[in-house]
Amino acid sequence: MRRARERAVGGSGGPSARRVGNPAVRLLAARSLRAHRSAWAAVFAAVAVTSALLGALALALGSAGLGHARVERYAAAPVVVAGDQEVRWTTTPWGGEPQTETAGLTERVRIPETAAEVLRAVPGVREAVPDRTFVVRDGGADGADTRAYTGRSWPAARLAPYRLTDGREPRRSGEAVAGAALGAAVGDTVAGRKVVGVADGPAALYVTAGEARRLAGHPGSVDAVGVIGEPGVPAATLHARVRAALDRAGLKDTAAGQPLRALTRDGRGGAEHLGAPPARTELLQLLGAVSGTVLMVAVLVLASLVAQALRQRAPERDLLLAIGATPRQVRAAAGREVTRVAAAAALLGALAAAALFPILWTALEARPGVVPEGLELPTPPWLFAGVLAAAALVVGVTRLVVLVAARRPGRPGRGGARRVTGIVLLVAGAGAAGTATLQGGDAAGAAAGAATVTLVAGCALLGPWIAGAAMTVLDRPLRRLGGAPGRLTAAGAGAHSRRLGAALVPVVLVTSFALVQLSAGATMERAATAQARAATTADLALTGTTAERVRGLPGVATATDVLRSSVVLARTQAGTPRLDRLPVLGVDADGLAGTLDPGVVAGDLDGLRRPGTVAVGADTARSLDVEPGGTVELRLGDGTPRRLRVVAVYERSLALGEFLLPKAELAPHMSDPYPARVLAARSGSAPAAPGSVTPPPVASDAETTLAASESVPPSVAPEAVTAPGAALNGIVSTGIVAAIGGLTVLSVLSTLALIGAGRRDELGLLRQVGASAGQVRRMLGLEAGFLTATGLLVGLVVGAVPLTAFAWALTGGPPHLPPAQAAAIAGVVLATVVAGVFLPVARRGAGR
Repeated sequence: MRRARERAVGGSGGPSARRVGNPAVRLLAARSLRAHRSAWAAVFAAVAVTSALLGALALALGSAGLGHARVERYAAAPVVVAGDQEVRWTTTPWGGEPQTETAGLTERVRIPETAAEVLRAVPGVREAVPDRTFVVRDGGADGADTRAYTGRSWPAARLAPYRLTDGREPRRSGEAVAGAALGAAVGDTVAGRKVVGVADGPAALYVTAGEARRLAGHPGSVDAVGVIGEPGVPAATLHARVRAALDRAGLKDTAAGQPLRALTRDGRGGAEHLGAPPARTELLQLLGAVSGTVLMVAVLVLASLVAQALRQRAPERDLLLAIGATPRQVRAAAGREVTRVAAAAALLGALAAAALFPILWTALEARPGVVPEGLELPTPPWLFAGVLAAAALVVGVTRLVVLVAARRPGRPGRGGARRVTGIVLLVAGAGAAGTATLQGGDAAGAAAGAATVTLVAGCALLGPWIAGAAMTVLDRPLRRLGGAPGRLTAAGAGAHSRRLGAALVPVVLVTSFALVQLSAGATMERAATAQARAATTADLALTGTTAERVRGLPGVATATDVLRSSVVLARTQAGTPRLDRLPVLGVDADGLAGTLDPGVVAGDLDGLRRPGTVAVGADTARSLDVEPGGTVELRLGDGTPRRLRVVAVYERSLALGEFLLPKAELAPHMSDPYPARVLAARSGSAPAAPGSVTPPPVASDAETTLAASESVPPSVAPEAVTAPGAALNGIVSTGIVAAIGGLTVLSVLSTLALIGAGRRDELGLLRQVGASAGQVRRMLGLEAGFLTATGLLVGLVVGAVPLTAFAWALTGGPPHLPPAQAAAIAGVVLATVVAGVFLPVARRGAGR
């Protein structure tokens, strides 16, 4: 009998029959595609948007992968010898193989000055020029402005090369050559130095080699050595000889004692722009995480749309099976059909990604402070092939979704396996949220994100039961209070819980996703701002000066320098090794009273007066299991390992960072150890009269005016650390959240429009049996209200579970969402649901 049915539609298990069967499958797919164009329109739109998003992310990942620091100062030196600007940590995770983690260093790793002598003796080397960079500060003649300039020795200008365009080279102390971008002319005075020459190149001051050695402040070491070869010596040969000479000499850097690096080509830029390589790594990690999120959301969206499109054609599939088509043929026809739709849509999305990405990437690079200085993000033409790979991935995902959705055509069922899987996912999501409460930082955020996706997936599987349960609660009120439309709504919901479940899933998805993304950032920002305000107790904040100078001003009781740097912390989380680069502050323990209050919960900050000490944030102290009297091992900004004794534990770490170090401990390991600003407290015994406290000429800015009396405190900007790459991460995250949010909104609209298109016969039948147009509209309105209320409620629960865990782990309090953003989420969901419910009916009416 089965063979007879297969022969009837041209298919069987043998090769000859398959040759006959393929045309039958193609015919079924072609006819079905023409008959169901409106149903596939929603899938087409979702695939196109998904392909555009993933294509843009593929381009961004490729560009970041090819990214490098720009080569400027060392463009004329084929080889640059510098310190290793990465710290490495090798450990063995639980039951695994040894793993090595790396983290970039943003403070200069200096090398011995003797390296220049070693390199000059290398065959083929014409010059080995040591380079020192330092900051020259100019307070201005009126004390109203403080300017900082990059300083270098004039011999190092040959490494670019930067040549004189006017005047002569500096010959004695107090003379300088100004870079053309500085805008100075010969005879001008800049930062107390007479300009005797102007050279092409960026804004910088070039002084004699002897004065550069003195101003740099680290005798015996240099930033780098540029190597210029003899004419005709290939760069590869020169590099090999330099590398061999360094190995023979056994030279180490002055920080962590690591071997020196010989850099060529694009690698030379890393010795110039120290922040570019770590920023590139962080950007790659961010884009990778976002790509995974987009892919998971896309799978949920496409699964919902495709399943609904196939479910509406169940009678057609039953008819095909009844006349002899095999399940395999029905699945093959559906797969071919959706592949055609997805291929065209994915190609359209790929074209959109290729057209829009260069514009968006250029706009991102043009924003000051977003892309770190010196980070080049190239986009060669061949990179655009990545959008085709992304399009192929989307088509493959869509085809896979079809195979799963159509695995038992004609037998949709509501089996126990689906219910069990959904419950398991809900339990797993709750478990992931619980894990977030035991972790901190990025780990807590990752656990909360995983919990959200898992919970939404569980709700997707349990959609019919969730809709049925909600309708059970609302059935009686709808029947009693809704009149005829209410009874129609209740009857329709009871008969089509699977349809309601399919409509509910995207509403839950968009609600929970928007809630988690917006609330997580708002919660962190609110807590950090509150901590920063509570921690900053200073009456006065000054820039361009030092605490030593400020303490001598009349009316000032105490002051502390604030140095901003970073440290690298090696630790394991869930058995996995990791290196975290964390922002830190360096302070004067003698000047903290009345200026900065970290909120000490154990120990005493007076211990920071001694070298080799540190204060630790409470969350980090718990994760490291340390307390006052214990020790913690850190790599300072230049990679120097230090084991520091913990003297205090404080609670305001969101604002002040996870570690507070003595200024004397931090400053020697910074590229520029000058204070970022000075916080000062005025004398309580003698309040200053108006104008009695005036900063020195180098210390004036908008925050340096002391209040006239005790009752009118001055406005001091709160002290707060900034996480590495925060500006770049914020912009990228905002853009991606908006894009994913748009995809989920499109999913809601498409799913409801698809369901509405499939209900046209049902609504027409209601009109034929006597229901008025107004009653049908009110029934649809009640359905829209039911979907909106239920979707918002379930989405709120799904989002609140991981959000609460995240907020409790990082802030110790509940999550926060500004009322305006909450209203925006509800408004967007309501508008989208109403449009998705009523537009198909309106189009049908217009068509008549």
